[in-house]
Amino acid sequence: MDINNLPLPEPFKKQYGKFNTLTPIQEKSIKAGLLEGKSLLACAPTASGKTLIATMAIYNTLGKGKAIYLVPLKALGTEKYKEYLNVFKDSPYKVGLATGDVDSESDYLAKYDLLILTTEKLDSLLRHKVSWLAEVKVVIVDEIHLLNDTSRGPTLEIILTLLKNLIKPQIIGLSATIGNPKELAEWLEATLVIDDWRPVELKKGIYAEGRVEYY
Repeated sequence: MDINNLPLPEPFKKQYGKFNTLTPIQEKSIKAGLLEGKSLLACAPTASGKTLIATMAIYNTLGKGKAIYLVPLKALGTEKYKEYLNVFKDSPYKVGLATGDVDSESDYLAKYDLLILTTEKLDSLLRHKVSWLAEVKVVIVDEIHLLNDTSRGPTLEIILTLLKNLIKPQIIGLSATIGNPKELAEWLEATLVIDDWRPVELKKGIYAEGRVEYY
């Protein structure tokens, strides 16, 4: 599948068209309805191309509504913020970052088209019932397997439940490690997309007495 043939804006093709073909998980996501507004749960190894799945969904949404990229950690939020600032630097779209622990409405966030938020920040915004949340059309959930985390999982579960009931956005869950992907996809009301391709072969072995024995 050629990137240049996808029904995405020219700025996207200008940035990514040089790669020509998609990775297996990206192609499966397109075929599963990524660009048709369908919710997906994408499970694939690290470096298999999951971030571009998110970027395609965001590009497909901006101009029609807002996008949220949800992260579990402030450090990851800062990383994604810098990445997407670069992606949209020559576009009219504004990228914002909010990872603070302060419980507030944060009205200033309304001016951004793509928002990088921590789970706790989105929880605060939902509780304050900010009006611009109705404009959100897609929510990317990075490291969605943390639903199983005893400290962060309950908050993320509540957030996703509220989003599904209040604004019904396209939800794109991303993870490299999910123990029960079918059950999670069903709960998300999403299509499960799985692939085990990785750019570098993963070899397993046991190191003992100065040598490695692969199996």
